Amino acid sequence: MLDSTHYDVIVVGAGPAGLTAGIYLSRAKVSTLILNQGATGGQLVLTHEIANYPGVETISGYKLAATMKKQAIGFGAKIKSIAQTPEIITDGNLKQVRVGDATYTAHAIILTPGGNPRMLGVKGEQEFKGVGVSYCATCDGEFFTGKEIIVVGGGNSALEEAVSLSKYASKITVVHQFDHFQAFPAYVDEAKRNPKISFIMETLVEEFAGEGKLERVLLFDKKSGQSRWFSTEGVFIFIGYQPNTDFIKGLVDINAKGEIVVNADMETSVPGIFAAGDCIAKRYRQVTTAVGEATVASLAAANHVFELKSNVKVSV
Repeated sequence: MLDSTHYDVIVVGAGPAGLTAGIYLSRAKVSTLILNQGATGGQLVLTHEIANYPGVETISGYKLAATMKKQAIGFGAKIKSIAQTPEIITDGNLKQVRVGDATYTAHAIILTPGGNPRMLGVKGEQEFKGVGVSYCATCDGEFFTGKEIIVVGGGNSALEEAVSLSKYASKITVVHQFDHFQAFPAYVDEAKRNPKISFIMETLVEEFAGEGKLERVLLFDKKSGQSRWFSTEGVFIFIGYQPNTDFIKGLVDINAKGEIVVNADMETSVPGIFAAGDCIAKRYRQVTTAVGEATVASLAAANHVFELKSNVKVSV
């Protein structure tokens, strides 16, 4: 390390991808700084239970994130919480990351900013966010104990979380815009077997309403073309995530969905800037895919740093 603000690699984001990058880089003796906004672990800490992580039968997302963080710090990575969105400036082989009055430099950057839950964007959603409308079953499920709620969505997350919420709610109605689910059959079967869960298909949520708290939603039946009010005490929305990439627009290539475009080495359109996790253009978003992508990005970034420092091309 040249000084307290220079590192070999700066990782932006501390979700599973960012923490994995910290583990791999620091274990390889590559000086690493992880800059993170929000909770360390990202969306992982909001996951109630993970049962498909290889080698681990079952674990909470919070616990897995805590273990990853401990490993990264143990190998030597520095994790710094930041309150402001970072600004990245490329200056030849040296990259700058500015956060407020502080400026950090590195030979390589790995972008792992993750994403945020996608909103429906309908009337009343913002008004009732946190007072009836939620995007996190782990965070808010217990508040709806004994209540009748709606889950919006038809993918793996929606059906998994509907089953998870059945531990609290007395009745769950899954509302989905299509006549079929986009989830794996196992998730669909589990939800259908649950006596607390029912389904309203080919239906859209048009509006949220209530006096001081959410009391009803306006549902639009696509088949009949009719709208009707549906009483509910809570709505959980699981319709995907929006990549947190606004702060790097114009820096690297981003597709129409806001996802970072990368090559097989997880390198972006700018040499020395890599990306991994939910922010990149891909089809599947799982903890395991984020970890795998971050592994590739870390090895590629480490090679990039070695080549710059030694002027020797690394052959793989």
